[in-house]
Amino acid sequence: MPFHVRDAEADAMLRQYAEDNHVGITEAIKLAVRRAREADDKVRAEKLARMDAILAEFDAVPRTGLTADKAFFDMINGD
Repeated sequence: MPFHVRDAEADAMLRQYAEDNHVGITEAIKLAVRRAREADDKVRAEKLARMDAILAEFDAVPRTGLTADKAFFDMINGD
């Protein structure tokens, strides 16, 4: 399946990337996309790890067993 780069700057960047990595254009595309996806996956994993840490901290707070005063919350919310 043909792939045409119509942007001159993108074409130049791709050709330079291919030359720098000593690969053809197709391999350069695959390599660049693979690296970009790996970087995205790493960022996503780091965010999830931070979120898990926050959730673990939240879950560690003991429950009081008390119930909320519905009438009070209705009053302050104007309901």
